Amino acid sequence: MMRLYLDHNASTTVRPQVVAAMAEAMAHTANPSSVHRDGQQAARAVEDVRRVVGKLLCARAEDVIFTSGGTEATNLAIHSAIDAGDAKRLIVSALEHEAIAATARASGLLVETMPVTRAGIADLSWLETKLANWNSEIDGRPVLALMLANNEIGTIQPVAAAAAMIHEHDGLMIVDAIQAVGKVPVDFAALGADYLAISAHKFGGPQGIGALIAACNAPLSRHHHGGGQEKGRRGGTLNVAGITGLGRALEMAVAELDQFAALADWRDALQARLKTAAPEIEILGEGAPRLPNTLSIAHPSWKGETQVMAMDLANISISAGSACSSGKTRGSKAGLALGLKTGPAEGLIRISFGWTSKEDDIDAFARAWTAAHTRIAPKTPVSA
Repeated sequence: MMRLYLDHNASTTVRPQVVAAMAEAMAHTANPSSVHRDGQQAARAVEDVRRVVGKLLCARAEDVIFTSGGTEATNLAIHSAIDAGDAKRLIVSALEHEAIAATARASGLLVETMPVTRAGIADLSWLETKLANWNSEIDGRPVLALMLANNEIGTIQPVAAAAAMIHEHDGLMIVDAIQAVGKVPVDFAALGADYLAISAHKFGGPQGIGALIAACNAPLSRHHHGGGQEKGRRGGTLNVAGITGLGRALEMAVAELDQFAALADWRDALQARLKTAAPEIEILGEGAPRLPNTLSIAHPSWKGETQVMAMDLANISISAGSACSSGKTRGSKAGLALGLKTGPAEGLIRISFGWTSKEDDIDAFARAWTAAHTRIAPKTPVSA
């Protein structure tokens, strides 16, 4: 039996056209920092992709900095905001990926958690009250980190509204758009972000390459020391093949946004079948704007890790929350942020479709999960 891959939010399949473009780039030997003709050709390839990223995400090409991935990009944004010297505390939404949250905790600054509603949407009323009482002399310059789309439950956050509020107080806005790019339209200018991070392996490109878009007036400090690459903003030989793959993948993903949006019908059909089979589950983010490919359910007594193992034995790959937090026994971060009790938070699983998914996958997963639920799920009353 062939395996069924439904963990595309963790990493999606590299497109064949991307592999071909990268192979062609790797066949050309040159360092893009070299001044000879071969080096100039490699440099042109990098700059072509920089323009593609800027055009497709509505940003200036010169504001695009290539990184080793999303984690480096978000780290660079946070450290740059702090290094400007006028931030004394950070505001981080309760839903943020650990690439943001752990970096904030390690910064040495006071970190305040912006709560989310039961639907999984950042609480803008809390932010409004917080900023109304903000004292710049005591609190410094406000810095807010708010992801565009959550990796676990897929809820799309009110980034533009939050950015407008932060900018009214001369603050900085850091946006993790890693799960959003290639799945929903992303407009850097319209969002009002000061920093926006992306990662190629989430939209059909290779792992190990990403980018940070930093607005022209946003502070930026160097943390990768070495040569003068990226206009002195990040040292290190540029990954020409990876950058080429990122550009090709982004072009294809953006061109297919309408097809990707149609995955919402599959998501909704699957959640209806699972809810019928197991009325005790909760659909996280239901009723809120969500990524079309992401379904997150919480079972009150059947641990997510056990569900993942059951599906793995059925040749289906899913995840229990964030792939980057796998192996940890505590409840789902997103589930706890929504106010779930420990049981349901530990019983969260994520099913995420991708560009390779087929409609038959709905039936295959529903049958396998329902059979496992009937066979091994702890029997818990719906009210528990």
